[in-house]
Formats: sequence, C-alpha cells, structure tokens
Amino acid sequence: GNIHTKGVMILSSFLRSRFAKDKPLTLSAHLTFEQSYGMVDGDSASAAELIAILSSLAEVPLPQNIAMTGSISQRGEFQPIGGVNWKIEGFYKVCEARGLDRSHGVIIPQANVQQLMLKKEIVDAVGAGKFHVWAAQYVEEAMEILTGLPAGKLLPEGGFPADSINYRVDQKLREMMEIARKLMKEDE
Repeated sequence: GNIHTKGVMILSSFLRSRFAKDKPLTLSAHLTFEQSYGMVDGDSASAAELIAILSSLAEVPLPQNIAMTGSISQRGEFQPIGGVNWKIEGFYKVCEARGLDRSHGVIIPQANVQQLMLKKEIVDAVGAGKFHVWAAQYVEEAMEILTGLPAGKLLPEGGFPADSINYRVDQKLREMMEIARKLMKEDE
C-alpha cells in the first residue's frame, strides 16, 4: 500500500545518506514477507526491513528469536508505531507456546515506552528475565542488540571502524560498485 511504499522510499534515503556520500549506490534490494497473502500496508516494519538489508550486506545473520517493530526515519531514528502492546503480546504468546528460553524478546521504538500497558504475565516474564523488551532510539542500537557487534559511527575522516557492521556494509557496497564499474567497461 501507499504507506508501505513511503517506508521503502525512506529506506532508500537512509542508505544513500549513510553509504553513498563518496560513491554511487549500486544496490537493488527485494524483501518478501513469508506466509503473507494479503496486502501489506503501513511502515511499522520499515526498521526491520532496513536491518534485514544491512544484515544481508554485512553478511551478519540475525537471530530469529527476537521480534522488532518500528517505523524508521531517513536518519535512522525509530519512530513510534500503533498497537505496540498488541504486537508484543502476540509475539510473547508465540514464544510461550514454543517454550521461553530467556533469549526471546521484542525491540520497540523508545518513543513507545510510555504507552506500554502489558499484561501482568508478560511483565512478570520480563522481570524474571524469561522475555525481554528492548527500546531503541536509533537503528544502530537495534543492530547491536540483534548481532552483539558494534554498529560503528562515521569517522571524521570518513568510513567506519573496521570491526563494525557499518564498515562491512560499506565494504560490500564498494565491492558492488567495483563490479558494476568493471561490467560497464566490458560492455564498452
């Protein structure tokens, strides 16, 4: 739908502003929602979509025991979403049915924390460390929660720290640019 399309355009703007300052962005990405047969609308998945793209580029796998909801701005800021309690409770129920193992949790926008009114059962599970609710303000925070690796801030001289996810993404985009450049020369 239209709102989802707007979210995809925001992802493109984020990638360009973060990684295309010193090179052209030669990337085409396609995302699929598994087992979804109806129309998808809204931008509550845009943070997860962006992180899936970054994960793929960095070749860093994401755990499947942590859910995430949140809209994202062009600067990588999490924005509040609707239905935060319902979304957390739904994922909790799935995890509970499969067996909570202390690794399950949900990442939500920091801006939604004040709206949390979770059932006592979930609050107790969080208190006991059986389930987690993390609040993130920026996409980098979510990446670090999900991967355990530093996201990496842009260095004053350009580029990112070598041990960071952003460095890996930047290097992959450079490789893609070089391949595209090489192919264009061959076509000439």
